[in-house]
Amino acid sequence: MRKSKLISVMFLFFCFISLHVFAGDFDGTKPLLSAVIKVFECSENGDCKQVTPENVGMPQFFIIDMNEKKIFPTKASGIRNISKIENVERVDGKLILQGAEDGQMDVRDGTGWTIAISEETGKMVMTASGDQVGFVAFGACTPR
Repeated sequence: MRKSKLISVMFLFFCFISLHVFAGDFDGTKPLLSAVIKVFECSENGDCKQVTPENVGMPQFFIIDMNEKKIFPTKASGIRNISKIENVERVDGKLILQGAEDGQMDVRDGTGWTIAISEETGKMVMTASGDQVGFVAFGACTPR
């Protein structure tokens, strides 16, 4: 009887520890390697179509570094722009990151963006909006 109680307590302890360790992976304390899986571009008239990340100037893989508050595209993406994270919030089990990009010089292509990452699963949703266009991207992150 005593042995079974000890085993039960140990089991619950290890379950608690492992959940705590996994939850910390997506809370912003570790750099994340993120991958974009699907991207949708929507116009003001309500038409949305699936596009590739490259079609909209987005890297398919990027690194989120909360210590530097920056998002770095991977070298393989060919994109060199580094995005600054302007705002960070934790809401309902999600890590919310926000920023804005000017785009190309002398072109009216600036956008505001938000990334929501589930602290439990690492699944990610990105949204960005500009002049009469919006983007929604779905993906996932993993600790680097």
